[in-house]
Amino acid sequence: MAYDIRLVKLINGDLVLGKWSDDGSTIKDPAMIQTVPAQQGVQMVLLPFGYPFEQEMSGEISTKHVLYQYKKCPEEIKTKYMEACSNLTLATGNTLRNLQNIADKTPGGVSRLITK
Repeated sequence: MAYDIRLVKLINGDLVLGKWSDDGSTIKDPAMIQTVPAQQGVQMVLLPFGYPFEQEMSGEISTKHVLYQYKKCPEEIKTKYMEACSNLTLATGNTLRNLQNIADKTPGGVSRLITK
């Protein structure tokens, strides 16, 4: 199932990423994006909206609290969000090609690489 993931700014100033509902009334499983100073500039941290009281992406926010909707959301941020929601690591095209190259050289192929 493909989700409509959008990046918005709420009226309180929070930058939020989440799954847009079909009817456009809510943002499901919201996550906050915070910037943190680092040695090489600024890093972005993706946290559950209910953090520190909730450790998982859950809940809903009404879209009537949205001040601004970004036209584009970087694919890397969407990927990290989906990984955080699902506890799975999502592979990109390059990762899949690299896995196939390794599998071609490994007796047993991909199944050998995936099993423990």
